[in-house]
Amino acid sequence: MADTNYPSIGNPESGYKYEFRNDGVYLTVYPVEDELLFELSDMRQILKDYGVLDYDVALLARTVREATGEPQRIAEPIEISEEDLKKFNQVEEEIIGDEDDEYARIVVEITRDKMKATVKFDTKKGSKLPTAEMVMAELKSKGVVYGIDEDAIEEGVKHFSMFVAAEGDPPIPGENAYIDRKFNLGVKGRPVMDEYDRVDYKNLNLFVLVKANDTLAIRIPWTKGTPGKNIFGDNVPAQNGRPIPMPNGKNTIVLGENQLIAAINGQIVDTGTKISVEPQLTIKGSVGVATGDIEFDGAVVIGGDVKQGFKVKATGDVEIKGSVNGGEVEGRNVAIGGGVTGANRCKVVAQGDVRIAFAENAVIEAGKDIYVVDVALHSTLRAGKRIIVEGKHGQIMGGLAVSGEEVQAKVIGNDAYVITRVSVGVDPNLQKEYHAVCKSYKEGKKKLLHITQTLNTLSKIDMSKIPQERLNQLNALTRSQFPIAGQLKRDEKRILELEAKLAEMKHGRIRAEDVIYPGVRLSVNSIVKNVQEEYHHCTMHLEDGEIVLGAY
Repeated sequence: MADTNYPSIGNPESGYKYEFRNDGVYLTVYPVEDELLFELSDMRQILKDYGVLDYDVALLARTVREATGEPQRIAEPIEISEEDLKKFNQVEEEIIGDEDDEYARIVVEITRDKMKATVKFDTKKGSKLPTAEMVMAELKSKGVVYGIDEDAIEEGVKHFSMFVAAEGDPPIPGENAYIDRKFNLGVKGRPVMDEYDRVDYKNLNLFVLVKANDTLAIRIPWTKGTPGKNIFGDNVPAQNGRPIPMPNGKNTIVLGENQLIAAINGQIVDTGTKISVEPQLTIKGSVGVATGDIEFDGAVVIGGDVKQGFKVKATGDVEIKGSVNGGEVEGRNVAIGGGVTGANRCKVVAQGDVRIAFAENAVIEAGKDIYVVDVALHSTLRAGKRIIVEGKHGQIMGGLAVSGEEVQAKVIGNDAYVITRVSVGVDPNLQKEYHAVCKSYKEGKKKLLHITQTLNTLSKIDMSKIPQERLNQLNALTRSQFPIAGQLKRDEKRILELEAKLAEMKHGRIRAEDVIYPGVRLSVNSIVKNVQEEYHHCTMHLEDGEIVLGAY
């Protein structure tokens, strides 16, 4: 049983108790629900004050941290003089005497933006519970006069815990101006569905059209902000919304200040910052002998076919209701309701997407995606991102399909093992440009070398003996080397850029919903695989430098 006559410092209310027993110095740290009322440094200072210099520091720290309520022997016994004993008794009386105990210090912390005041209590100099009136007085002394929460103060002093005593009203910023577009380009390129939910692939809904005087967009103006008030009662200014310019592009008119309308009939082109209306050329019949080649600055809609040997070139989108039979088509996006055929004399090129019903002996190139509704037979398909062959048959047979990211079809190859080449992981458009720039660079270097050698040879000739006509030619030859050198620098820079982009392309995959037949030659990021057996419902991708088979 513990001897209560031992000199001691502290008690359960203070959270700790030192006992100076005959066999050593003991420390008891009592468990508490809230944070400790003291620090380790406080415990060490007490030992120093009472002459205890040799003690187990690690045990002291563990005792404070664990707070088990059990006494722990942390030092050897010390001799206690009569004077020290009187000092212990005096300290004990100060700790026990409730009536003489001081109030805990009220600490008010104010945030940097002056919008919140938090109150907590410091019990180092006293542990008596302050009253709500005392907290209010302390807030007032700090200048806090607005947003005071009296209920929070009552609860805070009741539970002797930290709490938010006052909170200001933050300013409410104004709304930014924005453009309310009165059209939806999200439906663009989606085939129209009839009343029976059947997809009409001949009506590909390629254009979003407007008529003159139709409203294209409304600018919703910015609004002013609502000022706030901080806990000192000061007004806090609010930020007003930001304006936005009208997105008026070609063939549009601004009415009043905030309404944008179409100036002509045509197709909407939205770049994000500008809304324009491009004129649309509509040909009800086919492009052939009756029309000649079509070249148009805008969008083109052709109601019939593009005949063999004829061309359609547009800066906007091109929609062809019929087929392309040995002709050439070029546009921003190209949609062809029928097929594309032509004994490799047929070519379709788009900066964006190409959508066709089927392809046979044709060349199809797209900066982004190629969509084929039915089959691609003995054709060359090149897409910057994806090639998707879907629909009833969904087959790629013969020819070449190259895309930067993915080739997807139901069937690749056929049961007759026709050679079909499929390649992913390298953007063919970047690759094509890379080869073209390399060729230009090589030819430029060769031409510059020839000029330099010629000038070196001529420099050895006495210029005074050269006729004026030859001298003029020499000067022209000298000047010609500078633009060639400039072009070489630009080509060299572009080659490095393209090499970096091509090196970044690491992920490509080939997906077959049904089957990949033998005879198919796969290439994923330049790694080649010749298919020797049938693969069903699968995905081919690159892993650790090898083409591996995965689930579809």
